[in-house]
Amino acid sequence: MIKVGLVSLGCAKNLIDSEIMVGHLQQAGMTMTPEADLADVLIINTCSFIDMAKKESVGAVHEAVDARGESKKRKRQKIIVAGCLSQRFSQELPGLMPEVDAFIGLDQITQVAPIIQGLMDKDKGEQENLVTRQPQYIPDYDTPRFRLTPKHMAYIKIAEGCNHPCSFCIIPRIRGRHRSRTQESVLKEARQLIESGVKEINLISQDTTYFGMDKWEGERPKPRSGVDSSKGESLSTLIRELNAIPGDFWIRLLYTHPAHWSDDLIAAIAESPKVARYIDMPLQHISDHMLSLMKRETDGAYIRDLLKRIRAGIPGIAIRTTFIVGFPGETEADFNELVQFIEDEKFERAGVFNYSREEDTRAAKMEDQIHHMTRKARWNEAMRAIQRSVEHVNRLQVGKKLRVLVEEPGVARTEMDAPDIDTTIFVDKKLPVGSFADVTVKEWRGYDLVAG
Repeated sequence: MIKVGLVSLGCAKNLIDSEIMVGHLQQAGMTMTPEADLADVLIINTCSFIDMAKKESVGAVHEAVDARGESKKRKRQKIIVAGCLSQRFSQELPGLMPEVDAFIGLDQITQVAPIIQGLMDKDKGEQENLVTRQPQYIPDYDTPRFRLTPKHMAYIKIAEGCNHPCSFCIIPRIRGRHRSRTQESVLKEARQLIESGVKEINLISQDTTYFGMDKWEGERPKPRSGVDSSKGESLSTLIRELNAIPGDFWIRLLYTHPAHWSDDLIAAIAESPKVARYIDMPLQHISDHMLSLMKRETDGAYIRDLLKRIRAGIPGIAIRTTFIVGFPGETEADFNELVQFIEDEKFERAGVFNYSREEDTRAAKMEDQIHHMTRKARWNEAMRAIQRSVEHVNRLQVGKKLRVLVEEPGVARTEMDAPDIDTTIFVDKKLPVGSFADVTVKEWRGYDLVAG
């Protein structure tokens, strides 16, 4: 019996790829082990979104290679590097990492069992590079998958790839063009998860707002244009169908893009009580100058108007966003406009990225690259503005009765908190894990809340 270890790095989209690999390995009769010394094969599912993620992934690979060299138990262990790092640097990595036995990309995650079997049938063999260019794979409702999340929450990947031209982002080159699942496939998976006891469905893809639109006949919707869901499947139609599934659960929207929000989507959320009053919508900046250089397909006036329409149309909504500071060409005026925007809008949840210069992106070739100390100083100042906004929001929660989902003894999340990335609320340790509860907020501590 082949024993397989797995190191999964990166975002929730990568986690689903890991879950799919584990599902196929178990279906093939292989055993998963959390102890690397016991693994016949070690898979490292990597991330390559920004420089920090690359360094973490490369470090994990080198650590595995070094440990194999130092451990007699692991001498014959095979090492497979999977995920975004393999996909992005498919031509460079084999030469840089000769100790790795195989590199696989996004299209190979369902073929991982026969790939492993082939490696094990060879005592010594040439390194295999199985990564294909322009990945095409998307999962389906019946794709073998072993969830690595707590029993009460799950992610559903509704699409893969991205069509947006953002000048700082490498994701379209790694994961390919946007390709949506069918709405029925997503609904079938959601029903299966809810029937198994899942209390929170998190919808994810590179751009959830573009779901279904790649399949529309005729002209596809342009950025910032009104979207009529009667033309075909869309995030709006999916939300309404998910909301109709019987059961007590949350539906959470992650990774939405401002360019394809519409009044119909706002209405769909407002009409669907099972959709958490929370949206994740990275805005990246507010300065017209920066948004133009970033190729974000939006401008400051559009963003401000969209936020007003969302807040007016969905009472009680919590908006989570992220920004980039230190992007090439960012002036003091651009940055000051961003900080003022953060102060004015008082986002419920937000984060800031220090610009990462990624090779093979348009931004990497731009002039006026910002000095790293300036980027760091701007990051610190923007984070202080965000902290003030979040504390303002948390202060307003004191005395309110909130519905929470208990994550672990004494720790829960509100509707305005997505798993792993947002804040928590401390609750009575006697509340059962994986259940909903109504609690009253007694105080706040920085980013966190405390219930009585």
